[in-house]
Amino acid sequence: MSAPNLGQDSAMSAPNLGQDSAMSAPGLKHDNAKSAAAVYVPSGDRIVFQNVSRFYGEVLGVNRVNLSIGPGITSLVGPNGSGKSTLMNLMAGLIQPTEGRVEVLGISPRDPERLFRVLGYCTQFDSFPRGMTGLQFVRSTLRFHGLSPAEAEERTWESIQRVRLEDAAHRKVAAYSKGMRQRIKLAQSLAHRPRVVVLDEPLNGLDPMARAETIAIFRTLGAEGLSVIVSSHILHEVDQISDRVILINQGYILAEGDIRGVRSEVKGQPAQILVRCSQSRLLTQHLLGNPTVVEARILPDDAGVLFRAVDADQFYEAFESAVVSLKLRVDQLRPTDEDADSLYQYLIGETGGIS
Repeated sequence: MSAPNLGQDSAMSAPNLGQDSAMSAPGLKHDNAKSAAAVYVPSGDRIVFQNVSRFYGEVLGVNRVNLSIGPGITSLVGPNGSGKSTLMNLMAGLIQPTEGRVEVLGISPRDPERLFRVLGYCTQFDSFPRGMTGLQFVRSTLRFHGLSPAEAEERTWESIQRVRLEDAAHRKVAAYSKGMRQRIKLAQSLAHRPRVVVLDEPLNGLDPMARAETIAIFRTLGAEGLSVIVSSHILHEVDQISDRVILINQGYILAEGDIRGVRSEVKGQPAQILVRCSQSRLLTQHLLGNPTVVEARILPDDAGVLFRAVDADQFYEAFESAVVSLKLRVDQLRPTDEDADSLYQYLIGETGGIS
C-alpha cells in the first residue's frame, strides 16, 4: 500500500542494488545468484555497462559496474572521487574500460564517429577555442558533424535560444560569466539533436533563475524520450530532477533505481514520516500501540508528529485507519527520508563527503 499523494511514479522498475560490488552497503539485499550476463542485455535504446572496471594504474576508478540506463533523467550521486566522472567519460568514449564492455544505444564508445552522432557531452571543466563567440563555438561543432552552413546556422540558433543566450551569442566566450559558460556548453551538447546527453555538474555556477530554467530543459529532454545523465553534488536538485538515481562511492555502485524504490530496499533504518493533522497528540497515542511504530516525536508547534516506522506500508495502513476512526483532518503526510541525501547517509554514513 502506497502513501497517498507522495508524487512518485509507481510504474518505475524496482531498483538494482549493487549486487556485484565487493563493498556492501548496510542493510541492502543482494542477489548473487544472477550473473551479469543474464541481467544486462544490450539494447538499442539503453546505455549498458557490463562488468566494467577502470583502473588508473593501481588507482581504482570504478569496479565491476553493471548498469542498464534507459530514457529519462538519471542522476549520478556521490562525493568527489567516487567515480561519477569516470562513468561519464566511459559513456563518452573519452577513456576505455580496463575490463568489461560499454554500449550506448548499441554503439561501442570505441567507434567515436558513430557515437557522437547520438551523444552530446557537456564537461564539468571549461575548454573553449580562443577568440570565439558563443555563436561560433556552437556552429563550429555542428560543421564538424558535417552539417551544411545553412543547417548549422539554423540549429545553432535553435540551441542558443533553448538556453536563453540569444543576447550574448555574438560576444566572445572569454567574456562570459561562469553561468553563461555553463549554458553555452549545454547549447553545444544539444545542438546536433542527440538521443543521449551526458552532463557533468551542469548546474554549477548558475544563478537561481538560470538554474530553474536549466532544470526545466532537462525535464523537457527527458519527456521527449532522451537519456539525460546528470551528475550533481547538490542533492536537493537531484531530488527535483531525477527519474532515477545511481548512488556511487569509492568506485562501487551502492544502489540504483527511483528514489522511493531504493529507500524501500534499505533495511535496518526505520522510515521517517511527517504528519500534520488536527489532533496530533490523539493520533500519536493511537499509533504508538502499533508494532511497526518505533518512535513518535511531537513537533514544537504541536501541529505535527514525526513518526519512525519499521514498515512504511504497514504504517500507512494503520494511519488511514486511525484517521477514519478518529475523524481527523490531515493537512500533510510525507516521508522525510525519501531523498538522495538521506539515502546516502543511510548507505555510507556522514563520512561520505557529500555536500
